[in-house]
Amino acid sequence: MSTGQARAGAPARRSRRAFDREQALAAALRAFWTHGYETTSVATLTEAMGINPPSLYAAFGDKRQLFDEAVELYRRTYGTPLPGAPDARSAIAALLRHLAADYTDPGHPPGCVIITGAANCAPGSQDVKDKLRAMREETKASIAARIRADVDAGRLPAGTDADGLAVFYAAVIQGMNQQAVDGAPRETLERVAETAMAAWPTG
Repeated sequence: MSTGQARAGAPARRSRRAFDREQALAAALRAFWTHGYETTSVATLTEAMGINPPSLYAAFGDKRQLFDEAVELYRRTYGTPLPGAPDARSAIAALLRHLAADYTDPGHPPGCVIITGAANCAPGSQDVKDKLRAMREETKASIAARIRADVDAGRLPAGTDADGLAVFYAAVIQGMNQQAVDGAPRETLERVAETAMAAWPTG
């Protein structure tokens, strides 16, 4: 028999990866979203993803690298940039209404993984906390920039504290997240959003 022929009875060659990587990553995201980075064990991840630890390490590196990929998937799939409304007030109001719906969507875990994903991390995972904090700071900075643009355009009073107002609405967003995690329905978060917009400066 020539060497180019398969040997009788030889096992079929297995594929290099016997699972769908994107589906596995989506499952990992849901696990991190539900439990947070620190308390999501490799055992929890492999069970959710339907793979064994060697496959996880071969495909994603380690738990931290997997978390980074999961967060990027979250940003691509669920991330909400500040809407391109004609003014800052309309943009922030639209953002809060969207988050009221998204944070309570029964199709995925409640809240936002960028807010809650590192809530209970030990000191050894400080880099995870720093990464998510930096993402939240980006959102806060984008809100402040839109407010300053309205001040410059005369749509808001010249003395408006853009940074302070951005911190206020970032705090509202984080509070809405916690309310959703605690089980508050969409209607409750919409009332929070409406009340928050009542604080918008006028004059």
